[in-house]
Amino acid sequence: MASTTSERILYEPDESPPLPVTIVLGFQTVMGAFPSLAAFVAITTRIGEQPSGYTSWAVFAAFLASGIVMIIQSLRVWRFGAGYTLLVGPSSAFIVICAAALLEGGPALMSALVLVSTLFHFAFVAKLSLLRRVITPTVAGTTLMLLAGTVVSALLETLSDIRAGGSLVSAAGVAALTLGIMVAMRMYAPPKLQQWSPAVAIGVGAIVAAALGLFDFQGVIDAPLLGIPGNAWPGIELNPGVTFWALLPGFVVVTLASSVNALGEGVAIQRVSWRRPRATDFRVIQGTLNAVGLGNLLSAALGTMPMALLPANVARTMLTGVAARRVGIVGGILFIVVALLPKVVALLAAVPSSVLASYLTVVLGLLFVEGLRMVLRDGMDGRKALVVGTSFWIGMGFHHGVIFPELLTGIWGALLGNGMTTGSIAVIGLSLMIELPAMRRRRLVTSLDAGAFPEIDKFLLDFASKGGWNAADTARLRSAGEETLLSLTQSDADEPGSADEPGSVRRLTVSARRSGGVAELEFIAASDQENLEDRIAYLNELTEVPNEADIALRLLRRYASSVEHRKYYGIDIIAVRVEQTRVTI
Repeated sequence: MASTTSERILYEPDESPPLPVTIVLGFQTVMGAFPSLAAFVAITTRIGEQPSGYTSWAVFAAFLASGIVMIIQSLRVWRFGAGYTLLVGPSSAFIVICAAALLEGGPALMSALVLVSTLFHFAFVAKLSLLRRVITPTVAGTTLMLLAGTVVSALLETLSDIRAGGSLVSAAGVAALTLGIMVAMRMYAPPKLQQWSPAVAIGVGAIVAAALGLFDFQGVIDAPLLGIPGNAWPGIELNPGVTFWALLPGFVVVTLASSVNALGEGVAIQRVSWRRPRATDFRVIQGTLNAVGLGNLLSAALGTMPMALLPANVARTMLTGVAARRVGIVGGILFIVVALLPKVVALLAAVPSSVLASYLTVVLGLLFVEGLRMVLRDGMDGRKALVVGTSFWIGMGFHHGVIFPELLTGIWGALLGNGMTTGSIAVIGLSLMIELPAMRRRRLVTSLDAGAFPEIDKFLLDFASKGGWNAADTARLRSAGEETLLSLTQSDADEPGSADEPGSVRRLTVSARRSGGVAELEFIAASDQENLEDRIAYLNELTEVPNEADIALRLLRRYASSVEHRKYYGIDIIAVRVEQTRVTI
């Protein structure tokens, strides 16, 4: 069997590398982000015709906010943060819409728009469980592919950007050298050395670029060693006018599209961060999105661009094999320290584009493949192929301005000119068309306790009877329902205090629908037990005498063709599929 990504993990999130290694890895994790984040902010403020004083403030504020949120992502404070190392910062997706706000009303208007659009972001996170049939792995994987495609197209255009006294031939040579080091170390170096591939590739590329005259040191010489940009805080526009309401829909759409991308990153980072595969914990995704929303509120307060998960998180973990959250904490601290060191910021920003573009090309290539893997793991049929292919090329067509460019002027150009936005709208809309028939389900609402079984059994018996199931298949369906209920109630009883609180009756909603010869059941419970999907996966490794809960899980695995457990804050959703052995016509 081919090796999987999980087998290459050197340090899992809960593990602690030695302190010197942690510091170096923390620096390596964030070093590639400094130039790109500074460039995103600078490009936006220049398009928005803002003075250099505000540009300096906006870059400082972006680094400061990124560091704070990265630490929160790693620590997972209450319902904020993922508990994984995740880079957060200004995104290229917001450049056009933020530049439009700066042109129309300045930084204060942009801050007001970021603040209000973040409220929509938090509403999206709160209702994430209700959107589970829309925000599927197909949607999340497609958005990752779109993000990689839209960013890399702009990135490759910077390969020939010569900012110093070098030549185009020198830039091409440095780009080839950086790319060659990245690929060679990834393909041939031992796993423990692969974690250094980004630092080695960028470091060697930068040194060679300096020797060839591609490094512009004037900005480094002019920058102060320590300081905070003063008298540049723009405030927030508290009396929005017509311009605010005209730009708000664009900010909301881009923010939600970025949230969908973050969802995909949240799913993928859990898959690649452990040696042993684990079921996706959607509380991690909610925490990830909540931390991004907190970053947006901080950005609005400081007067800089909104935050988003940067596209290199999954690919960086795959490259280095390091997922330890301590690395994320160190990285966040370095963000804050660098924000206070303008000369260091200038040095990182001076790294030639040919070096950074080559490094990030590898990273974004891995990100694209990870998105494709997510789509394929969700199952591929003709309808899903249509959704993924059509949505991707719609997004790329709008991004490159080849779909009715004459009509995309003004606010429509700002709204639909970003390929991730239009592609995300397309994949969600087409996915809804697939899911609309599936939303017609039969439902039963009862209490989460063992006494609810007769009611659930009658519900499933009636469902099977109307579907024409034979006696043997009906028995398996009813047994799967019984074992799912027993597993739920047993796990719920194991939670301290969950069964002892007076009047603490938990609600259970059971829904069922037919899809060909398969019955798809959903058990939706307001509980907080261990993930049943993980427990089922570990049954084969149990050597001791199984307890009552394990027996129920073994029987459930026998009766059901698949079990998927999604855990959100305050709600658990267990999807059980039972296949007919013979379809009665």
